[in-house]
Amino acid sequence: MNPEEQSKVLEAWQASARYWDKYRVLIAQMFAPLTSGLVEEAQIGIGQKVLDIGGGSGEPSLTISCIVGPTGSVMYTDPVAGMVETAQAEAGRRGLINIHFRQCSADDLPFEDRAFDVAVSRLSAMFFLDPVTAVREALRVIVEGGYVAFVVWGPTEANPFFSTITDVIDRFVEFPKQDPDAPDAFRFAVPGKLAGILVKADAENAIERQLNFQIEAAISFEQFWQLRTEMSETLREKMARLTPAQLPTIKQAVADAARRYFVSGKMSFPAEALIVSGRNPTI
Repeated sequence: MNPEEQSKVLEAWQASARYWDKYRVLIAQMFAPLTSGLVEEAQIGIGQKVLDIGGGSGEPSLTISCIVGPTGSVMYTDPVAGMVETAQAEAGRRGLINIHFRQCSADDLPFEDRAFDVAVSRLSAMFFLDPVTAVREALRVIVEGGYVAFVVWGPTEANPFFSTITDVIDRFVEFPKQDPDAPDAFRFAVPGKLAGILVKADAENAIERQLNFQIEAAISFEQFWQLRTEMSETLREKMARLTPAQLPTIKQAVADAARRYFVSGKMSFPAEALIVSGRNPTI
């Protein structure tokens, strides 16, 4: 990825940071199964030093800080200034003193070798500028035999939380075909793709498992529509190309497609993610 593309990706996330903060409580609730899956996969426990790569608005760092307790610590990292600011403010509001914050890119971690017991990444590996280098960096900064664990989205068709809106909008907006290796939410949806990157980066015991769960929250379709269209840079970009006359038609078509996921004032979408882990080789 060239520097121009890199800065475009970071700008998009900077623009999204305030919405991730706005919907913080909802996002934490909806994606809690992903955090639990990561914690379990990486065998995180009391007293450990954990590195969170691409921690976004604060998860999983905020949850992990409570798991490792006062004898443990979490190092939150993210390349986007806006994300670091909102995560740090939230940790302050909660009075958490075992989380530290650094603004940095995954492929250039400013830490000593073997500084952490474990490294995790929740929904950020898909946006790594150089995934192989990023995984090598994660392995470098953890102890021998320590775990690296990543969670990424499975295929679009298994994730109607995303596809319900995009499938409709894509019928109205012409968008250039994307390079399958470009940073994107579904970049590692193909089984084995991220596990292959771990192998290339010399991780041992690269394992991939599928995590099926429900994205649930007590919100209406109207609230879901607002959440999705504000949080996603891609959707914001696509919607900017629509005419005001097209919008009601599109929204109605999405509402019809999504109806079955909204029952008695509650949203529940089936979802599929992949948890990919490996270990730092023991020399």
